[in-house]
Amino acid sequence: MSDPIKVEEVETVQAPPRAKVSDAVEPAGGERRQRDYLAGFLAQQPAGGEAPHEPGGALYEGVIDALKEIYDPEIPVNIYDLGLIYAVEVTDAGQATVTMTLTTPNCPVAESMPGEVEMRVAAVPGIAFADVNLVWDPPWDPQKMSDDAKLELGML
Repeated sequence: MSDPIKVEEVETVQAPPRAKVSDAVEPAGGERRQRDYLAGFLAQQPAGGEAPHEPGGALYEGVIDALKEIYDPEIPVNIYDLGLIYAVEVTDAGQATVTMTLTTPNCPVAESMPGEVEMRVAAVPGIAFADVNLVWDPPWDPQKMSDDAKLELGML
C-alpha cells in the first residue's frame, strides 16, 4: 500500500515573479526579432509582374496555386480544375475574394470547404484578407471542368 497523501494548509501563496521584456536575452549577433512578426509577411509580395494582383501576376497566380492544392474529398481533382471556382479577384491592398460553388448543395463538405478555401488563400504571401462567396447560381455541371480534370476522370 502506498503512503497517504499529505495535505498542508497555508494562509497565502506568494505569486511567482512576472517576466519582463527587459529580462529577455539578446540573441547572438545582436540581431533583434521584430515585435510584429506578421508585418513582414503581410507586406511581402511574390516576385515578378508589374501588376501582381491581376491575372498573370504573381500574387494572383499564387492564389490560383493555393486553390489548386485543395481537393474535393470525393473526386480526385482539385477544386480549381473541377470548375468550382467561378471568380478570383485580388486588390492592390492584398484582399482576395473567391467566388465559388460546390458540386451540389448537399455536398458533405458544404460547411467546411469555404472555410478551407479562405484559410488557404489567406496563407498566400501578400494576401492580407480573404473572402469566400459561396453561390449556387449558375449551378455546377461537369462541363465546367478543365480538360485535365476530364482526362483524370476518364471523361475525354
